[in-house]
Amino acid sequence: MKTDITLTRVLTRKTTLSETRINVLSLPLLEPGEALLRVDGLALTTNNVTYALLGDSMRYWNFFPTGEEGWGQMPAWGFADVIESRAAGVEVGERFYGYYPVATHLRVRPTRCSARGFHDGAPHRIELTSANHYTRCSTDPVYERALEDYQMLLRPLIVTSFFGADFLQDNRFFGAQQLLISSASSKTAYGTAFCLRHAEGIQLVGLTSERSRAFVEGLGCYHRVVSYEELTNLPASVPTTYLDFAGSEALRAKVHYHFGDALRYDCLAGSAQNTDPHHLKTELPGPKPALYFAPVQIAKRNKEWGYDEVNRRFGDAQRAFIAKVSDQTRPWLKLVHHRGVEPAATLMSDLAKGKLDPLDGHLVAF
Repeated sequence: MKTDITLTRVLTRKTTLSETRINVLSLPLLEPGEALLRVDGLALTTNNVTYALLGDSMRYWNFFPTGEEGWGQMPAWGFADVIESRAAGVEVGERFYGYYPVATHLRVRPTRCSARGFHDGAPHRIELTSANHYTRCSTDPVYERALEDYQMLLRPLIVTSFFGADFLQDNRFFGAQQLLISSASSKTAYGTAFCLRHAEGIQLVGLTSERSRAFVEGLGCYHRVVSYEELTNLPASVPTTYLDFAGSEALRAKVHYHFGDALRYDCLAGSAQNTDPHHLKTELPGPKPALYFAPVQIAKRNKEWGYDEVNRRFGDAQRAFIAKVSDQTRPWLKLVHHRGVEPAATLMSDLAKGKLDPLDGHLVAF
């Protein structure tokens, strides 16, 4: 490894996600079996805030330990190129899609190498099976170079959306007649609604702030849009499943007390607010809140459908969603590019504060 290569990374205070700082380290020489990837581009969305909020309970902080008490590296999805390798099966110049820290480089220990990619076998990641695979772009059936920006932004979201929609349909919406989706302006929420656009027997109700109401109505993927203030105007007797992307305990309580026994299922699928969703209140009327975890449904479908069929269905869903959000006659998404570590740190702080326009999709390049 060249001795002049340094690692520049953005650290996040675990207890105050809006607080970030930049840290610079010298990179040691690669050891046999290791490779060095230079991070080319990352997408930053409210999904990344969810990873940080669940950092302890779901071990997201464990992916990229900082060695500094109280500080973590927020994971993000993106692309990176191999610039040095002492690992068999991973060559200099190859490009991989995967889970990266908000940093200029990532040092990995490739293991389980195949035509599809590799897993990071670094000691701290051996037990982290979820999001630990790096996909080789040259063999990825859903990769398109021209659509990298959209894939960075939407692929991890559409994974949650597609398999979340599948999970709900697989369980017949738990007997509900309407699906109430909070934080309806978030990309993962309206991605789920998009994936359910052909579902029968279910009414999709988007729950959002008054500020975002016009945007959500303009999407056209919800049968009805209501503001948080109007929630109690919904008929309380209609069998309802709650799909929560907001993570607000106050809103959860409001939903439970309004619908009572008519609430069939409460599914926490993410958090767009700076709350702590793994401390769920359970002393509420109706069903106990349950955390949705996409890899569980993916594993189920891999077993039932097979990897190739899962990949085909997901690929079709991703292409359809990208085509919809990028339609220039009525776009659902505007790409916003940021270049450099300092803009990335500012963007991460703004994300944690919930200050960003839902129409914008933010991409970082180093």
